[in-house]
Amino acid sequence: MHFDMSQFDSYREDNRREVKKAKGGLPLSLWETYSAFANCYGGVIILGVKENHDGSWNMTGLENASKLKKDFWNAINDKKKVSINLLMDKDVKVYEENGKVILVIRVPRAKREQKPVYINGNIFDGTFRRNWEGDYHCDRSEVLAMLRDQPEETADMKILEDMSLDVLHEETIHAYRNRHIAFRREHVWERLEDNEYLERIGAAKISAKDGKLHPTAAGLLMFGEEYKILYEFPEYFLDYREVLDPTIRWTDRLQSSSGDWTGNLFDFFFRVYGKLVKDLKIPFKLEGITRIDDTPVHKALREALANCLVNTDFYFQRGIVIRKDVNSITMENPGNIRTGKEQMLKGGISDPRNKALMKMFNLIGIGERAGSGVPDIYSVWKQQGWEPPEVIEEYGPDRTILKLSFIKSADKKVLIKSADKKVLIKSADKKTVTKKTEQQLEDILGKMDFNKEYKTSEIAKFIDVKETRARTLLKELVKQGKIKAIGKNKGRRYIRK
Repeated sequence: MHFDMSQFDSYREDNRREVKKAKGGLPLSLWETYSAFANCYGGVIILGVKENHDGSWNMTGLENASKLKKDFWNAINDKKKVSINLLMDKDVKVYEENGKVILVIRVPRAKREQKPVYINGNIFDGTFRRNWEGDYHCDRSEVLAMLRDQPEETADMKILEDMSLDVLHEETIHAYRNRHIAFRREHVWERLEDNEYLERIGAAKISAKDGKLHPTAAGLLMFGEEYKILYEFPEYFLDYREVLDPTIRWTDRLQSSSGDWTGNLFDFFFRVYGKLVKDLKIPFKLEGITRIDDTPVHKALREALANCLVNTDFYFQRGIVIRKDVNSITMENPGNIRTGKEQMLKGGISDPRNKALMKMFNLIGIGERAGSGVPDIYSVWKQQGWEPPEVIEEYGPDRTILKLSFIKSADKKVLIKSADKKVLIKSADKKTVTKKTEQQLEDILGKMDFNKEYKTSEIAKFIDVKETRARTLLKELVKQGKIKAIGKNKGRRYIRK
């Protein structure tokens, strides 16, 4: 079968293509890459190809491809080596080009219930993921997050048997009930006592151990007070940041830990939503002579905020951060995208991380259970002529970021900050580029000598930034073709072209 490297170009996105010489048999690193690809978005492993220092590839070929292929199938079906075999026969193919034989292995993305995919019989030491630098070893918190995502019954359905319903804030419960009544007039649950009502909406359940009604994790998150929520979720933190004046650090801020409000999800949602739409420059609509203030943009922002909350892994660190700037809103939550980024953008499948929370928001008219929420947000932004929303998924720790810009895409302009005022400059692409970033990129190039290799840590020290920031800047310079990346993972180096 003819081999053409370009047929695997689609795997370049998210660094999902890996080459290995495999001269002495199956390389040990192959299994790390298999685990990494399976736990992320899949990828392709090509054996019999060497990566050069400048990033180009040479076909070295395999001496005994048939034996290598047999050894691979034997190993991947060995539970002591790999936790699960995700491949079918069609996923492993032999190619030949100019007398050299290549083995190509296509690794699919593992399903939620199959993760984590690990190697060597050790779930905590043998689980890997993939970022733009290569394979990396997952820490314990990432592995536990994958395990929490396995069951159909989500973590927020857990009965908190050590707590009574007294931990729930009565005023918040009644505020929720009032919204439910307003949304669903004459609902059959309207006349229920609070305890029975909480059970119906999934905020409380009867324990099989003592036969008593206890709050669920969802009930605690929705209606509890912050200091009580921390008993079950030590990493719980909600943070709203408003920066509308560049001369002031925060023009407004709301944190769950402040102590002057409940700090629960219900109150956070409505407080923050009010702040997000306060200065929204959207023309109102008229139905006859009645002004309609609830536009598709308002609905999209409610959907985005609800998505952020119901898809959060509340056991993960760093918490929820909502940031409002002059020209954008950014929403960040701990946890990766359960359906995968591609499926989420496509829509049609709903798989929230917290199903009970989703139900509670749905009961008061918030959230979309059909899986069309995110595509609808994109559609609304397109109708407004704004820059398309941007979804970013990070690992180590898991984090999902949604960026909503209010800059008109038709202008193809980028807002940057000058020393004394805001100015608009033309941009070749649609990504926001700040003057500070441009300066940092220039500083890196100025510090790098030609034909000399540099580590990420060295670049970080040169310009006095953290290594995570340095990696982002180096990735941008690689994309621009100004530097080359050599090697992978911890051994990666950079050289100026």
